[in-house]
Amino acid sequence: MPSASSERPVQTVATESADGPRLSKRMAELGLCSRREADEWIEKGWVTVDGAIAVLGQRVLPSQKIDIDRRARSAQASLATFLLNKPIGYVSGQPEDDHPPAVALLKPDAEWLADGAVPSRFDRAMLQGLAPAGRLDIDSTGLLVLTQDGRVARQLIGEQSEVDKEYLVRVHYGAVEQDVAAHFPEERLARLRHGLSLDGVALKPAQVDWQNGEQLRFVLTEGRKRQIRRMCELVGLEVVGLRRIRIGGVVLGNLPVGQWRLLGADERF
Repeated sequence: MPSASSERPVQTVATESADGPRLSKRMAELGLCSRREADEWIEKGWVTVDGAIAVLGQRVLPSQKIDIDRRARSAQASLATFLLNKPIGYVSGQPEDDHPPAVALLKPDAEWLADGAVPSRFDRAMLQGLAPAGRLDIDSTGLLVLTQDGRVARQLIGEQSEVDKEYLVRVHYGAVEQDVAAHFPEERLARLRHGLSLDGVALKPAQVDWQNGEQLRFVLTEGRKRQIRRMCELVGLEVVGLRRIRIGGVVLGNLPVGQWRLLGADERF
């Protein structure tokens, strides 16, 4: 297993293995950091392989020992992950058609302090390199994660991610706007759970149940563009409200719309 090294690495350069993945890819696979962070650390001389300083583009074998300098660990610990209750009208990433980005809401006076919590030491550096780890469309609200930490992004939106997301979805069924559950055919509910395709690709099984007469609860392990809205359209439902309330082990809770808090040190997705 990889281990952190608090000692200054020996000033020798590692020899490259002809086989195996690139070091940056291996470090990302081990959950040590993102590939971008790995390359930055390697350039700074903060990574050793079998005791020798690593070089960019180096390939490694699974049996080789990777050590990380404590300076890299310290830099990583300072990376911010924001939890925002995104309002309708904001886009998750870059501004689109005059709609503001969600990051514009990350201001000191919008921090949510529950139960007398102490305000965070907010500064502009916490916004540098910040990116959404998963998206919510402009008409949706709820839990949005914006992070500087490549490990968090990989965990939530990487190709191998299996973190589930939970949504509450208000729907109409044709002219039926109340007690929709009583009018919606059971076989169509079954199709929402499994059997639909988008863009020619079959969707993974989903948990879909009635939360009340007008609201469905979805739990998904994938996040295709406008997936829930498109799924509902395929079975004759119109989405009139969509809110994400959980990502993995992190819940929206009482976080007010338009406000944010930092991911707690004891919280895990």
